[in-house]
Amino acid sequence: MKKLLNSLLLLSSFFGYLEWPPDNHGFIFQLEAEILQIAKTNASSVAHPFILLPFIGQVLLLVSLFQTPPKRWLTLTGLLCTGLLMLLLFLIGLLTAHVGIVASTLPYLLISFFVVRINFQKKGRLS
Repeated sequence: MKKLLNSLLLLSSFFGYLEWPPDNHGFIFQLEAEILQIAKTNASSVAHPFILLPFIGQVLLLVSLFQTPPKRWLTLTGLLCTGLLMLLLFLIGLLTAHVGIVASTLPYLLISFFVVRINFQKKGRLS
């Protein structure tokens, strides 16, 4: 169950939607591909906390998929790192009344709720 939730959490973190003026928009997976291309030539230009933290969080979630069972600290650290960006997007979507941005973050936030709930349950229940 934990591996399934971690994989859904990782997958949903790629589908956050961003939009900024003038006429720029994209999903996180598209923007990460562009950032990786830029990082090949100029790594310091992508050294920003809101770029590095979600990427590190995705890597931690990916690593947790290869553990049996996934370590709680690894899962929660990955969730927190990716969650910062997703919560920021959710807030931006609410403040600007942009339904697309809000809707793109809801799967991640919903799965995050279940991940935290399962990781803090007493042993023996839903392990």
